[in-house]
Amino acid sequence: MARIVMKFGGTSVADLDRIANAAGRVKRAVEAGDEVAVVVSAMAGVTNQLVGYVDKTSRVYDAREYDAVVASGEQVTAGLMALRLQELGVAARSWHGWQIPIRTNEVHGKARIEEIGTDNLDPRLKSGEVAVIAGFQGVSPRGRITTLGRGGSDTTAVALAAALKADRCDIYTDVDGVYTTDPRIVAKARKLERISHEEMLEMASLGAKVLQTRSVELAMNHGVRLQVLSSFEDKPGTLVVDEEEIVEQQVVSGIAYSRDEAKITLVKVADKPGVAASIFGPLADAAVNVDMIVQSVSSDGQRTDMTFTVAKTDLDRAVKTLEENRAAIEYEQLIADPDVVKISVIGVGMRSHAGVAQTMFRTLAEKGINIQVISTSEIKISTLVGEEYTELAIRALHSAYGLDTAA
Repeated sequence: MARIVMKFGGTSVADLDRIANAAGRVKRAVEAGDEVAVVVSAMAGVTNQLVGYVDKTSRVYDAREYDAVVASGEQVTAGLMALRLQELGVAARSWHGWQIPIRTNEVHGKARIEEIGTDNLDPRLKSGEVAVIAGFQGVSPRGRITTLGRGGSDTTAVALAAALKADRCDIYTDVDGVYTTDPRIVAKARKLERISHEEMLEMASLGAKVLQTRSVELAMNHGVRLQVLSSFEDKPGTLVVDEEEIVEQQVVSGIAYSRDEAKITLVKVADKPGVAASIFGPLADAAVNVDMIVQSVSSDGQRTDMTFTVAKTDLDRAVKTLEENRAAIEYEQLIADPDVVKISVIGVGMRSHAGVAQTMFRTLAEKGINIQVISTSEIKISTLVGEEYTELAIRALHSAYGLDTAA
């Protein structure tokens, strides 16, 4: 017997038929003798609809009331799931975040979980009752409903798994696992049986959409075993586990990409102490997050070109901020380029193998792809290239690292 948290995303509970399908999976787990807690998202499209209602009702809204409205989508799904399970003969009840309670801070719209009480859930689970929990929500110290922001239901599921000391957290979605890269681009991409938390965290933060970064980070910090599974097919998924559970690591486990990047180059900035602070300080004050950075100093040592990336959605704000601070920064020209893509190779095996970067650079050069910016960490190498080379670069790298063939 195991204790399992099963999480179903919006597409997995998009309508009553899909809720019934998900409930069937829960029933099978209960019949296998498992203790089961279920976390549900709002039905597909409902959250956007609720946000639209708020926007049409109030131009400058109270964030506390926004949370009260938007959190209702998950509550509806939780109630419907509990009813469906009862119809199937499974003991079940729904829970809102405040009833458990899932205690958060007071940052409405993007609250962070601080503590989860298990005194109410533990005896119910042990008695065989399924707890159906509304994801994405909690309760503030003042007793107000809070929402957890993007990926909030994944975060709820992982945090609950940690608090309940669950054996596993199963994330049911519209894909059947984690692949070596996007199978829509590379037909030979293959599903991974296992991937480490650290690799999954890098893949999620670098563009892979399977799991939200925040939930993977939480799982890594608390040692929660995750499993990514399809809601619609009965086939094995991908386990996300501690690195020690993977007997033999691939040098490169996967290739991720992000089209959400934009590049900014400041030409001929004065090369003097404090110049970086004069650039990145105002950007930070404007809530613009800077990612990749490269600096090239001129031969006379007097001037430098500074190139860096920001989120494409932040590009206009970043350009405006830099133009407003031009006198302090002392640059000659600002060049903005939204037509770039960040491509990253990821693998914990890089720690013990040389030549990974050289393979990447050689492969891109052979395809005539110019690398604009490079950044590295212990288990990943990222390059910025022209957006028109996205598919060519991913396919070439996937082959170069031997990911096309089954392990």
